Amino acid sequence: MTNHLDAATALLARSPLIDGHNDLPWQLRKAGPDAVRTDIAAPVSFTHTDLPRLAQGKVGAQFWSVFVPVTLAGEAAVATTLEQIDFVRSMVRRYPEALEFARTAADVERICASGRVASLMGAEGGHSIASSLGVLRMFYELGVRYMTLTHNRNTGWADSATDEPEAGGLSDFGRAVVTEMQRIGMLVDLSHVAPATMADALDTVRAPVIFSHSSALALCDHPRNVPDEILARLPGNNGVCMVTFVPAFVSQECREWHQGVQDEMERRGIEGEDYQRYKAVRAELAAASPPPQATLAQVADHIEHVRDVAGADHVGIGSDFDGTTDLPAGLGDVSRYPALFAELLDRGWSEDDCARLAGGNVLRVMRDAEAFSRAAS
Repeated sequence: MTNHLDAATALLARSPLIDGHNDLPWQLRKAGPDAVRTDIAAPVSFTHTDLPRLAQGKVGAQFWSVFVPVTLAGEAAVATTLEQIDFVRSMVRRYPEALEFARTAADVERICASGRVASLMGAEGGHSIASSLGVLRMFYELGVRYMTLTHNRNTGWADSATDEPEAGGLSDFGRAVVTEMQRIGMLVDLSHVAPATMADALDTVRAPVIFSHSSALALCDHPRNVPDEILARLPGNNGVCMVTFVPAFVSQECREWHQGVQDEMERRGIEGEDYQRYKAVRAELAAASPPPQATLAQVADHIEHVRDVAGADHVGIGSDFDGTTDLPAGLGDVSRYPALFAELLDRGWSEDDCARLAGGNVLRVMRDAEAFSRAAS
């Protein structure tokens, strides 16, 4: 493994990793007003992410999530998303020696070559646009390069994987949102959405889609994961599924333990989006019965499953660092990507397939989306 770790580190230096999802902006915001001013140029004790560890992990580009909770709606959701966009843009300006804002695939390649981390943004949930195509277009102008159609609840025009169906997938307006996203060049992100929404989106789109942070349903039956019948459609779409590290999406044991927490919250009448009370219930149950731990090898299993079903051109990495309480053993923070690629090399993956997984596939999707937008304008 030592030789493979050296080889993986060298590979990621040549083929920089593009991660599809990191929640550092919201992690800093929810930690309080002083935390927002945290200096990430030095090691940070309460996050999975800082600049030294990004460099150690050979991260070449990062989609920073401009997530806001689904408990916000309408103008409040739009305003808070704008604040998150402002935070990311300010963060990038604050560290010009390490970060640079990217809008295109060409920007990503240029910035990676300079040794800085190309910084992109993704909006996590269609509630952020308050059902306004004008807001969607303005987010794109501000640099948002993908939008996840839902978060944990339905939007009214798209069904979430973790809510009761309303639209039966996408409504007519939902299809209009997807069409407009592709017209302007914004990636359609199908993480968090119900399988019917995935299918409707794939029936609607004319350019590649992404799953910014999802894993394989066949290996772990969490509703956030992607069924094989959808993965099998990615080659026809030329899209990519970016495998996540969230333990409840990776390990069936972790999934079942996490479900126990959710069941207990429901028994107590606690709203599922009440994160503070979730943490309290989780800590109480963990004291009585420690949660199982997912592993790096299980993440590699999901990557291999997506490759086996969809092909090596249709798999990527979307960690969800700083968006999850726990992480798999061996993948505790953003410095650990080389260990994951060492595992894949140890399993016989070629360096070419690893390079496509690391970022080549996502760059292709970005270029295709940009080309489609130019032709559609």
